[in-house]
Amino acid sequence: MDVRTAVEGRVASGEVHGAAWLVDRAGDVSTGAAGISATDTIFRISSVTKPVVAALAMQLVDDGLLRLDDPVDGLLPELADRRVLRDPAGPIDDTVPADRPITVRDVLEFRLGLGMDFAGPFPGTVLGALAERGLPVGPPAPQQSPAPDEWMRVVGSVPLAVQPGARWLYNTGAQVLGVLVARAAGRPLPELLAERLLDPLGMVDTGFHVPPDRLGRFGRQWLGADVYDEADGQWARPPAFPDAASGLVSTVADLHAFATSLRAAPQADMLTARGGAHDADGREGWGLGIGVLLADLPDGRHAGSYGWDGGLGSTWWTDPVSDTVAILLTTDAWTSPQPTPVFTDFWTAAFAR
Repeated sequence: MDVRTAVEGRVASGEVHGAAWLVDRAGDVSTGAAGISATDTIFRISSVTKPVVAALAMQLVDDGLLRLDDPVDGLLPELADRRVLRDPAGPIDDTVPADRPITVRDVLEFRLGLGMDFAGPFPGTVLGALAERGLPVGPPAPQQSPAPDEWMRVVGSVPLAVQPGARWLYNTGAQVLGVLVARAAGRPLPELLAERLLDPLGMVDTGFHVPPDRLGRFGRQWLGADVYDEADGQWARPPAFPDAASGLVSTVADLHAFATSLRAAPQADMLTARGGAHDADGREGWGLGIGVLLADLPDGRHAGSYGWDGGLGSTWWTDPVSDTVAILLTTDAWTSPQPTPVFTDFWTAAFAR
């Protein structure tokens, strides 16, 4: 089955309302769109935001503005002198001192001690406490979180769930990373990201909001059968908190430019030597802000492939073995932690040759 047939079949079945894709096989690029989407549609890329901001962070590491093994205390004093839950599922006030400071590496590796535990109940003690203090833990949308300094103040008001470096916990590390890089450079994250990464790569439709003159190319978002988010004026305004975990919008062309920029920079898993992969099957690890496959997958992706998926319906993976980049952006969120069939069909059509 080719990519077009795979995606159009799922749109025709009603699984997704719209989709755009791009597949680059060693420089042979094909694109397409189906349903209500066009190839230049602007999508909410949710968690595919994470590797984009991580790439920015690594530029600051290269420049010496950040050092991977330095504590974050100087730039993020809210995270200094941490207390840690004695039991990750225990009461919020039963804590012990942190064994050591949180480092920049911990933040990039999602081992700072804060985040979603895929093996435990959601939201858990710490994330539940953050939700009670006004920090949302659901699907991303503009204007829901306070400005970065206030966001960090709230995060600093709760203990860590686990000791720094102990475990991989999802999402919150990327949000903290966005504040960290902005403070390291002394610039707001949207300005810094545009200046250092988006503009040089020609990613003209990528950002934390959609300029008013481009809202016509920005579609609705579905969560199951319901419309979660209309393409209305709230997205035309910069958000109070530029969410480095899930806040970007983009296009297949822009993400292709980003993926192409990483082709000469192999990615390495950082988790195996520090406690194993983050998925139950041991097939998927995590690098410095990016997913890395540890084994060949049935859909054709090889060990060493890198990229990430977004729960609002996006995926990008690069397979260096076959020199293939595959990007699929859709209007419909995943309905569980497992990918919906359009994604498995797409990956098989793009990679299994």
